[in-house]
Amino acid sequence: MANHKSALKRNKQNAVRNERNAHIRTALRTLVKKIRVAVSEKDLAAAETALVKAVPHIDKAVSKGVLHKSTASRKVSRLTKLVNTLR
Repeated sequence: MANHKSALKRNKQNAVRNERNAHIRTALRTLVKKIRVAVSEKDLAAAETALVKAVPHIDKAVSKGVLHKSTASRKVSRLTKLVNTLR
């Protein structure tokens, strides 16, 4: 356990950030899953709608430091490619 005042504060900050990051990551996974389910059901309209919702969330995850920008770029690219297979 931390003994210094600064270490206690750092532990609190880490706990808050961890909770926030977990929430963002969970929401992101849910949005990606919706895209994959729509594609597997061959529902182009639902897949496109889900993709339009997911891309800003992925970008926001990058700005918050949850995802690396290259990871986000790769994820968006692959999801877009996946949705385009229905066309």
